[in-house]
Amino acid sequence: MVMGSLSQETDVLVIGAGPGGYVAALRAADLGREVIVVEERDQLGGVCLIEGCIPSKALIHSVEVGRAAAEGKRLGVVAKDVGYDLDALRRHKQQTVRTLTTGVRSLLDNRNVEVVRGRARFTGPNEVRLEGADVASIRFRHAIVATGSRVASLPFGDDLDLWTSTSALEVPEVPKSLLVIGGGYIGLELGFVYAGLGSKVTVVEMLPQLLTGADPDLAAVVAKRAKKRFEDILLEAKVTRIAKTKTGFSATIEQAGETSRRTFSRVLVAVGRKPNTDDLGLDAAGVTVDERGLIPVDEGCRTSVPHIFAIGDVTPGPMLAHRASRQAKVAAEVIAGHPAAFDNVAVPAVVFTEPELAWVGLTEQEAREDGRPVTVGKFPLSALGRARAMAAAEGLVKVIAEPETGLLLGVGIVGPHASDLIAEGALALEMGATLEDLAVTIHPHPTLSEALMEAAEVALGSVVHLARRHG
Repeated sequence: MVMGSLSQETDVLVIGAGPGGYVAALRAADLGREVIVVEERDQLGGVCLIEGCIPSKALIHSVEVGRAAAEGKRLGVVAKDVGYDLDALRRHKQQTVRTLTTGVRSLLDNRNVEVVRGRARFTGPNEVRLEGADVASIRFRHAIVATGSRVASLPFGDDLDLWTSTSALEVPEVPKSLLVIGGGYIGLELGFVYAGLGSKVTVVEMLPQLLTGADPDLAAVVAKRAKKRFEDILLEAKVTRIAKTKTGFSATIEQAGETSRRTFSRVLVAVGRKPNTDDLGLDAAGVTVDERGLIPVDEGCRTSVPHIFAIGDVTPGPMLAHRASRQAKVAAEVIAGHPAAFDNVAVPAVVFTEPELAWVGLTEQEAREDGRPVTVGKFPLSALGRARAMAAAEGLVKVIAEPETGLLLGVGIVGPHASDLIAEGALALEMGATLEDLAVTIHPHPTLSEALMEAAEVALGSVVHLARRHG
């Protein structure tokens, strides 16, 4: 490793330039702090921008456009010979990433934030040493750990050339058949991409439901579509062995006490992510790390060492870019002496499948498991004019609330543009809205957003756009 000889000092050191790190740096600089960002990658923006959220959405959109064109006949649109130019598809993805990473660098330069390329490790509570950088060490008054996460692996061996989400997003090929190990959001999003491109996709999931953690009512809609798009879906199943063959891979799969072997052209392992905290020297800094490798923090994002902060995927909670960005602003403001706290009521989650699925707050299942009585309202998109006009009537909006007060506890959406619509639910929860607040808010017609109003009316017993039950 190249080691520098210079030493530097700064008020705020940010380790990592992802959606947590670079946002923290920008906010701290805006608040008058001297900031240095240490980033190991050549590009700025972190996993989300470089090899996660953004490139996957670029691919998903391309496939959605192709599917819509191919299936447009029922809407009166005739498109012949619809296909994919993989080189152009890759260029679109790469250009999107390049534009955004360049934008991050421009924003940091605009705030006079210094970016140091290299790997930082704590040598004590106020210093890091760097590898691969011109700078040998940096002393700091405050530090923000924003090193993100990496893909989790399975013990099949490192010489098998199995795909991770990172390699799958490069679209090195469109395999004839693809085994996806993991039925969570990463596996399903990429499964829909490759199924759209022409692969025969098989998903193996250990648990009894795809998208565990999502409301079963909502996940069932995605599962129904997945069964149409995919070759096979195996639930409560496990891949116990993978071996290379002359033409691809042989997978040993256990399900319901029986073992079978299937062959695939490629295998994608999508079993989650793990925090990047195991090689940071956090013990030398005195920072507490739990048994999962996560760094416990308080509402101000402080670690066990008060002047060292942690945000994003290295902290307990959902590994989502928007949570990291919110924590980033809190950490920067606390450092600057502002009365900030990460006290958000809920963090929205989105799965960019077909259709999209999104939720915020408690699911009905979580509320029931906690022994909380709830009022539930469900409105099907099949009863919504705009959804019918779009030929996208599969899906629903679901709201849950406290029976006595009507206080909203959770909102779930499965259907087109759920990723955009869920923000209304998040705002409603943050503001302490009730079912009546949602129901009496005038929603523009005809739009998909009306389904939230209608779901609230269902919960209140005042809906008019569904048939009433008699007797």
